[in-house]
Amino acid sequence: MDKQTKQQQTRYLFARAGFGGTPAELDEASRKSLKKVVRQLFKDSEVVTELRVVEPDENETKKQLKGLVRDGQLDKDMLKERIRLNTEKVRDLNLQWLDRMAAGKAALREKMALFWHGHFACRTQGRNPLFMQQYANTLRQNALGKFGDLLMAVSKEPAMLQFLNNQQNRKNAPNENFAREVMELFTLGRGNYSEHDIKEAARAFTGWQFTPEGQFVFRERIHDEGEKIIFGKTGTFNGEDVIAMLLENRQTARFITAKIYHFFVADGSVNEREDKKQIDELAEQFYKSGYDISGLMETIFTSDWFYDPKNVGAHIKSPVELLVGMRHMLGVQFDQPQPQIFVQRTLGQVLFYPPNVAGWPGGKNWIDSSSLLFRMQLPNYVLKAAEVLVQPKDDGDVNTQLLARKGNAKFHTTVNWTDFETLFAKIPDAELPNALATILLPFPLRPDQHTLIENQSKPGQTRPERIQSLTAALMSLPEYQLT
Repeated sequence: MDKQTKQQQTRYLFARAGFGGTPAELDEASRKSLKKVVRQLFKDSEVVTELRVVEPDENETKKQLKGLVRDGQLDKDMLKERIRLNTEKVRDLNLQWLDRMAAGKAALREKMALFWHGHFACRTQGRNPLFMQQYANTLRQNALGKFGDLLMAVSKEPAMLQFLNNQQNRKNAPNENFAREVMELFTLGRGNYSEHDIKEAARAFTGWQFTPEGQFVFRERIHDEGEKIIFGKTGTFNGEDVIAMLLENRQTARFITAKIYHFFVADGSVNEREDKKQIDELAEQFYKSGYDISGLMETIFTSDWFYDPKNVGAHIKSPVELLVGMRHMLGVQFDQPQPQIFVQRTLGQVLFYPPNVAGWPGGKNWIDSSSLLFRMQLPNYVLKAAEVLVQPKDDGDVNTQLLARKGNAKFHTTVNWTDFETLFAKIPDAELPNALATILLPFPLRPDQHTLIENQSKPGQTRPERIQSLTAALMSLPEYQLT
């Protein structure tokens, strides 16, 4: 394998398994075999450091809620202030997670957790920061473990039970929402269960509740202990039994594997025979391994077909991938946090605020005429502190509107150009555009792009100034939106 091909494969691996690599990271990795690089990505992700913006005793316990009542009436001003403070905590959680992603040390774990955030889509109800903090940490802790452990843990998270209304699921008055989504979105996929299965599973999940302090609790007095028939089996099943049945079903392995494949390998539906064959083989391995996520991902990242040219540049970066990748690549720090929320909201992906229980649709759905323009201008906003004239689209979501800054934004950032430029110190001036493109883009520069980029350089620039202007120009190309 020639040096250029190895560099391209390394850049592609870092972009798909994480959020991209710095020039130094890619240079070091390109000197090793791909298998060793993949093993290092897993090793770097072994340690999990929890996100923490709120302590458990800060949560809205019943005692705290009583503080909102005066003379037997709800104090609306105090309630409004509590909502504002809670919204700020969720915003801080969002930003802290972005920081962890951008740090790059555990990039694979954070990328997997981002995937699971879209799969186990959950948004803050009542803007409860503790519940969302616990949910996020559960995703991150279990992101590379066994899918069964992750499924059980997320299903028992107060944030999820609240979001899917299982607190209202009681004996003699079952609420089917939680049971339906566990089957349709989390395990089997639509059409692989019956309405009867949902009704009976809902009965099994009665009693799965949570305390105001954020603890899962099983309340026997409201659990339906009667006999149920689920997937053709009869018994006095409870929630854990339903989860076990779902994991026994090979369709769960097939459904999860297909979603992972589409996120990490090839966007879109399974139309090509080759993709279907690969997914079938991966699903069989996944099932036989006891749903070992790390084993599945290692197989994907070390397979020759993963690096097939048809997959390269075929994935559109999500807004979070775009923002985090830019931050990691150039060591970008924002002087104020609000612009990062502005970017997420303008481009349609705010962490902890998925549009619905199905999560973000992804793929070509990330792009429309207004978002594409903002995406391509984003490097100038971030790197040159240009004033932003774009306004976030009105999504009708009062929750995300509370996060947004009114009026135009201006990004004040610090960029670590020194570290970025080091690798290019000995590159001849004429070769700089192509050398930078190898790091930043999924494809080599075309002659017309080379000319366009060079035309944006100004006469008399110092070497650092030339590297910086070329970098901003390359990041403004449509190809930078792809991995």
